[in-house]
Amino acid sequence: MDKRISMENAVEMVSSGCCLALGGMTLYRRPVSFVSALLKRNRQTGSPDDITLLTFTAGFESDLLIGANIVSHIRSCYIGLEIFGLAPMFTFRANRGEIEVIEETEASLALGLRAYIAGIGFMPAHAWIGTDLPKLRPDVKTITDPYTGEELMAFPAIKPDISVIHALRADYAGNAQIGDNKSIDEELSLAASQLIITAEEIVPELSRADIVAPIVTGVVLAPNGALPTSCHPIYPMDGKSILEYTEMVSDPSSFDAYLQRWLV
Repeated sequence: MDKRISMENAVEMVSSGCCLALGGMTLYRRPVSFVSALLKRNRQTGSPDDITLLTFTAGFESDLLIGANIVSHIRSCYIGLEIFGLAPMFTFRANRGEIEVIEETEASLALGLRAYIAGIGFMPAHAWIGTDLPKLRPDVKTITDPYTGEELMAFPAIKPDISVIHALRADYAGNAQIGDNKSIDEELSLAASQLIITAEEIVPELSRADIVAPIVTGVVLAPNGALPTSCHPIYPMDGKSILEYTEMVSDPSSFDAYLQRWLV
């Protein structure tokens, strides 16, 4: 089955109020071209909005969505631009209470996704025991292991409505290769109701895949689709562009000026 679709059709799958998961990690292999198309749609129609953004680590692409006021909630264990400093629009909106941050760690995100994939309501683990994190997340419960009596934490299942993963290459059917740094992209793919793959190149058929066709909803050709983040080994990060973003943007007014220029 040929699952190739246009970027315009892909972004139409994102609806207001949904949980949108973005693959990649920090400033590596982020689905920036998809985010750009989503921002263009939002500027034209005012939709989508009130999105819960789910990502292992949030970077440049996430700050764009936050700056455009599309995101009402964010679930991530890190939000920033690594060596380039803070994510300016997340910092602006979070400091003013304009976005709700759902406290997560690497463990809580991975465990929640794996719980859903396993078809259970929660995943027990030792993570967070002895910390103050449960005070920030009353939905994470303390339970007792029925076999050993040991105290454990129960992390509720996490299910994204739509996940978007940028791949090195994909085939017509939707099989995709994402490289060695997989982050939690395989988990985001398996847990999502809909899965969009954006790919640097699309070939008729792959002999090996990290993400397999049966779980893929659509595949979009997106050369240079992760820029200014990197897509190793195809191209490096464009640090100059990210630095320019941090120098230009500090509030909604400067963000709007940047976005108007960036989306051209």
